[in-house]
Amino acid sequence: MAEPDAPGTRGDADERDAESPASDPELGAAADNDSKNIVCMVGAGISTSAGIPDFRSPGTGLYANLQSYDLPYPEAIFEIGFFKKHPEPFYALARELYPGKFKPTLCHYFMRLLQDKGLLLRCYTQNIDALERVAGLRPERLVEAHGTFVTSRCLSTACGQRYGLRWMEERIFSSLVPKCEKCQGLVKPDIVFFGENLPSRFFTLLQSDFQKVDLLLIMGTSLQVQPFASLVSRVPTNTPRLLINKEKTGQSDPLMSLMGFGCGMDFDSDKAYRDVAWLGECDSGCLALAELLGWKEELEELMRREHAAIDAKARGGAETTRRGDKEPPGGDKEPPGAAGGAQGGPQDPSP
Repeated sequence: MAEPDAPGTRGDADERDAESPASDPELGAAADNDSKNIVCMVGAGISTSAGIPDFRSPGTGLYANLQSYDLPYPEAIFEIGFFKKHPEPFYALARELYPGKFKPTLCHYFMRLLQDKGLLLRCYTQNIDALERVAGLRPERLVEAHGTFVTSRCLSTACGQRYGLRWMEERIFSSLVPKCEKCQGLVKPDIVFFGENLPSRFFTLLQSDFQKVDLLLIMGTSLQVQPFASLVSRVPTNTPRLLINKEKTGQSDPLMSLMGFGCGMDFDSDKAYRDVAWLGECDSGCLALAELLGWKEELEELMRREHAAIDAKARGGAETTRRGDKEPPGGDKEPPGAAGGAQGGPQDPSP
């Protein structure tokens, strides 16, 4: 995706028609580059079309709809101190968001296509829904910056017993607060809460990835949570940065820059030379980009095929349940289509 000659923003909201990608000259310029080391940074906005709410959208976001959990403030549900005292609200919410209930979106499969074509260096995701895994991103291509539900562990420092997805799923859907079988301590999925550190894998890989990257593709994130948001400033100064999002984000903030967290995206100034914003739904942006690259039919067929496989697996699982067959006790189960990957260490799971 070639470096644009001028600042780029997709037109006004009423002109957002992803069926006419030729009307996106900046997106077209981006598609002309011979990028071989693409890094994707993604947030909750890539999963909303799967039925999973994002965190901060007014009225529809997760934080705006937590009244039933009787929280002191919305973010408390993801604070480690609050969780240790009152784990029930989180596990009630977890039943609604648990991996395996949703299918990957076209945006997820666009990243899968990048991987299959040997163009994806890494996907850095803020999401905890595991849909990148379900879409078939290989573990070595995935950094789950805010952790994962796939593994869990006892919070007792003297214990730390680890558990798999199936173990946690059985307890969550039985409306039980998961307790360690070894010491009866509280067990928590390896997702990152406020007050916890990001996984070591995040810090290890970004050192090399953000020197090699020749295109940064940012999708469905508000870029409000640090240190994830600051990654956009780590790429080489000649690396194009393409934002596919409902609104512009990641623009320069003098105060954050002084603190070392400046994102520095520049879409509109006279000095803008490499940043492009395509404004609209992430799936529509990916479809427009795929059409410009000549991949549209391939992308749509990949999504149809993978969704059909997920549906078939779900039907087979339902039939097994009706027959009364069960997996061995304590067996681990990953989301459909998933293969193990980066483990989350315990900061904020939101985009």
